[in-house]
Amino acid sequence: MRTATDTGVLTSDVARLRSSFTALLRRFSISERADVQCCGMTVAQAATLEALGREGPLRLGRLGKLLGIAPSTLTRNLTRLEQAGLVRRTSDEEDGRAAQVELTDKGSRARLRLEAMEDEFAHRVLDRLSPAAREAALDGLAALLDAVRAETETCCPGAFDHLVDIQEGDSR
Repeated sequence: MRTATDTGVLTSDVARLRSSFTALLRRFSISERADVQCCGMTVAQAATLEALGREGPLRLGRLGKLLGIAPSTLTRNLTRLEQAGLVRRTSDEEDGRAAQVELTDKGSRARLRLEAMEDEFAHRVLDRLSPAAREAALDGLAALLDAVRAETETCCPGAFDHLVDIQEGDSR
């Protein structure tokens, strides 16, 4: 089907984008799950370690917002991570009623291990592309993400707000 929408976008391109994105997301998710399962944690727990490694100690509300998860889910994840000795909760220095969470030394080592495994996978993927194809793919993904952000703002203002630090600051 190669019909064009009123903006000139081919319906076949829409289907191709959706199919390619779904396949790419699933492949990276499978890789990420395999990486974190080797370390005995869930993807959500690994994301928690990553956020704490990037941001440092955080109040629970801020951490939940960064991760885009409900407080009850965050509490369960933190309980498991505490039991494994990967994070610890402390009193907030600015507000003794509030709690913060931070990585332990063991948690920092686990985060670095996971990051190295993810970087190695991404390196092997990029190594399969010629330098020109690699540059085009990375530029194309950046342009696609910009378009997704812009379109999301038209229908769901603020939907990306909790991810702003990740989008702009995660260049590992």
